[in-house]
Amino acid sequence: MTTDTEQLRLAADFAPASEADWRKLVDGVLKGAAFEKLVGKTYDGLKIQPIYPRAKDAAPVVGRAPAAAWQIMQRVDHPDPAKANAQALLDLENGATGLTLVFAGANAAHGFGLAATADALARALQGVHLDAAIAIELQLGESSISAASLLAADVRQRGFAPAACEIRFGLDPIGDAASRGASAHDAAKLAGSAVELVKQLHAGGFKGPFLAADGRVVHDAGGSEAQELAFVLASAVAYLRALEAGGVALETARDMIYARLAADTDQFLTLAKFRSLRRLWARIEAACGLAPKPLFISGETAWRMLTRRDPYVNMLRATIATFAAGLGGANAITVLPHTAALGLPDAFARRVARNTQLVLLEESNLARVADPAAGAGGIEALTNELSTAAWTLFQEIEKAGGVVAALQAGLIQSKIAAVKQARDANLAKRRDVLTGASEFPNLNEAEVAVDAVAPLAPQPAAKAALTFAALAPIRLADAFERLRDRSDALLKSKGQRPAIFLANLGTAADFTARATFARSFFEAGGITAVDGPGGTDPAALADAYRASGAAIVCLCSSDTAYAETAVPVAQALQAAGARHIYLAGRGGEQEAALREAGIGSFVFAGGDALKTLEDAYTHLE
Repeated sequence: MTTDTEQLRLAADFAPASEADWRKLVDGVLKGAAFEKLVGKTYDGLKIQPIYPRAKDAAPVVGRAPAAAWQIMQRVDHPDPAKANAQALLDLENGATGLTLVFAGANAAHGFGLAATADALARALQGVHLDAAIAIELQLGESSISAASLLAADVRQRGFAPAACEIRFGLDPIGDAASRGASAHDAAKLAGSAVELVKQLHAGGFKGPFLAADGRVVHDAGGSEAQELAFVLASAVAYLRALEAGGVALETARDMIYARLAADTDQFLTLAKFRSLRRLWARIEAACGLAPKPLFISGETAWRMLTRRDPYVNMLRATIATFAAGLGGANAITVLPHTAALGLPDAFARRVARNTQLVLLEESNLARVADPAAGAGGIEALTNELSTAAWTLFQEIEKAGGVVAALQAGLIQSKIAAVKQARDANLAKRRDVLTGASEFPNLNEAEVAVDAVAPLAPQPAAKAALTFAALAPIRLADAFERLRDRSDALLKSKGQRPAIFLANLGTAADFTARATFARSFFEAGGITAVDGPGGTDPAALADAYRASGAAIVCLCSSDTAYAETAVPVAQALQAAGARHIYLAGRGGEQEAALREAGIGSFVFAGGDALKTLEDAYTHLE
């Protein structure tokens, strides 16, 4: 009698494959090129190999309870508490299991948020049964820290038992100061500035957690995964020390702290980052003499990856990010609506944000398996290497005197700035692709509805006792979107966008590939591409250019066609009044002759697209 396992051994009919066999096939494809071409590299310098063996004897990373779903958190940030309440109730009725209350002036509020008043809070939570398995998470700033006490008072006034309410109070004076570059508390008191409030809330029966170690501060500023993890660890350790100094036992103190991480479209790095944090925190617990307990990790889809242009692509970005965070073991996830970069989301955008998680949980059943990445060679290797890199950075912060001292010295900011500079260069060269912004733009996209666009007026800052360089939030698409804004302004003032004529040389087989590339290249900067008819007659192409109304030109064809016709065509176009002539491709051996004929710039994959597009506007003007 054969077993089911024996019947399913399909691989038995094939010879076993080895890494050497695979390398032989790969070398044949590379044709002498270095194998390193296939090796990726993260912004932390970690190498990602093209193939990994199975990680033997790997143990699952303990996170959520087995088969338990993560909390579906819905962001509540409308300044009008009545509208915020209506949104919250609708979200809870339609699948959300928690609410993220964002207060004005909080880190990552992005210009909106509730007012930190008793009336606003009570109105926003009217009809919300806080003891009915609904999770509440607060996002606070220095100016809205009173909301924690106000919420506690509201719970008691409404007759709820504090211990029955699942509330993460989100107190994070370090993260708030880091994002603003200032605090009303001096360096010695910053980490402990919320300790008395934490003790009061805990004594009042609330189980917490109360203090948030928020990695989004680093991620939003353009930092790397290891830098985000190191900041979370350093912040959490600072809070542990402050709580212990305030008379709280370490066993109790560690339960008062939780973490926030950003989730973005690099699904493997995001997945590894969430797994890595649990391992790193367990190491800190062990160093404190504590038996490790799973850290509560709240995830939020990344602000920096959102685009204002073609915002529907943000739905895909959020899905990938949520998928990765969920598989990485996040306990709660908040999805930023796809229109968040444009203003406050309308009902449709909020519904999509909510349903992104519902579909992944209810239809894809992502929470059914605990740590599904366990044993996967690539993910295990990335988790290990990321943990090592983050721990090294954490130790460097500690040697500098802790997270506050490192911020004062500019240590954290300088490291993030170096990564951001490298990231900016890759964005400009379109090595890091932003679909709808830097690649595949749509100049005719319809306007997207939002509930409100204008952000709140900034609140007056309290007198600062501590200042340093801020970790200000960015969006990766911003530089390309500024060019699109410039194009929109010209369309509004002159009735038409700036245009470039694509001088297509030869047959469609010759020019189609590079004409398609050139169209996407220039339209990413808001410059409309006008297709030429194709051909090799310089006079006919010059006439077509004049008829197009465009001020600048790009030659598009194959290298062979360029060698035969590019010089006379460029001369004819220059004589016809072209202000600047581009060529799609590299000049190669012909570059000197092409430049002499009037070609001023070459556009190609890997070139600095952003600088070229910015320069194009100088020629257009």
